[in-house]
Amino acid sequence: MARKMRDSGVEWIGEVPEGWEVNLIGTFYSQRSEKVSDRDYAPLSVTMKGVLSQLATVAKTDDGDNRKLVKKGDFAINSRSDRRGSCGISEYDGSVSLINTILMPRGEMDPRYYNWLFHTEAFADEFYKWGHGIVDDLWTTRWSEMKRIQIVAPPLPEQRRIADYLDEKCAAIDGAVDELKRGIEDCKAWKKAIIFEAVTGKANVLAAKNAKVAKRQMRDSGIPWIGEIPEGWEVRKAKSTLLANDGGVWGEDPYGENDTIVLRSTEQSLDGKLCINNPAYRHLSDTERNRFLLKRCDLIITKSSGSRDHIGKTSLIDESVGNLKCCYSNFIQRIRVAGSPKYYWYLYNNYIVKSQFDYLCTTTTGLNNLNAGIIGNVVIPIPPLPEQQAIADYLDEKCAAIDALVAEKEKLITDLEAYKKSLIFELVTGKREVA
Repeated sequence: MARKMRDSGVEWIGEVPEGWEVNLIGTFYSQRSEKVSDRDYAPLSVTMKGVLSQLATVAKTDDGDNRKLVKKGDFAINSRSDRRGSCGISEYDGSVSLINTILMPRGEMDPRYYNWLFHTEAFADEFYKWGHGIVDDLWTTRWSEMKRIQIVAPPLPEQRRIADYLDEKCAAIDGAVDELKRGIEDCKAWKKAIIFEAVTGKANVLAAKNAKVAKRQMRDSGIPWIGEIPEGWEVRKAKSTLLANDGGVWGEDPYGENDTIVLRSTEQSLDGKLCINNPAYRHLSDTERNRFLLKRCDLIITKSSGSRDHIGKTSLIDESVGNLKCCYSNFIQRIRVAGSPKYYWYLYNNYIVKSQFDYLCTTTTGLNNLNAGIIGNVVIPIPPLPEQQAIADYLDEKCAAIDALVAEKEKLITDLEAYKKSLIFELVTGKREVA
């Protein structure tokens, strides 16, 4: 029989079972506000995954004597909206940044239940609604405001049942998500390996179509990161294959008419895909527009970035992008190749070329930079033209299958994470009952 529900009178909570209380956070918790030094109490970080030993990557201050005390069993929550969802029960005595609010349980309760409650998106929305500030991403909710937020309180035995169930169920969901993420990383590594084997000729993509090339001779390329290549392939500097190797343009602020889309490196993914959702319009002269116009089969390479990971990412201009009649920014280099553009797209996004870009790029004022000379001097394997196209076709098929598998796993992760959020909220507010 379904249990009876009643209106909690609190919008973010909704209906709750009869017999459940609704009261202010200050009824259940008091604030710990003692200041301490990180020389006496180990520094801790309040994260999305709870209270952890201070992360090596965290931004540190010189004021280690001005921190808040946290005791084992306390609940810590980051008061700033740009740290949304960073909270948890501390398993340690230690110290945290002053931007965190430290709560001590009052009376009889199962803190694990409230830990789950405070991790819901609905509570996070309510928590920051009570805050204040000048800009949204620095909105702050202090204890004086937090303690007036209303929360739900089931009877203690039910708190324990809910916490036990969520501890077990969410651990299982997290384990499944971790397994799927490992599978995605394996797929990505597999894809990189398939591309490497194909663009260096170690995978004989012609064998299935021509029995005469089923067992071809291999030779040492003389380049350690390339290894063996088939007889008939060459290893040369990239400039011998380039018909164009040109930097881009940024132009002037848009006029509102006769403006041109100028592609930016931010629209290139790490694997060289283009995603043009919010294009930048700039005003270019007719001469600039004609000179820097991107055409189908052009390749564009990120040549300046604050991140070394993004240096050298290469995108292929297909028909849909070519139809936009766009140009490219001065942080990008455009190349045109004598050969199969798709083969070179796979090659330039692979370790063979990316590792050379990483080694050869220069650094100025915090930016990593390539130039036309560096791009032209990387050493690459060059198959005969018919084999370039055969490799591109082979990789299109193989990579599409792997991408589909990754997309399937990513959808499963999204579904599991959505189910977990729904499960937590429904249980902690009594809309679903523990069996």
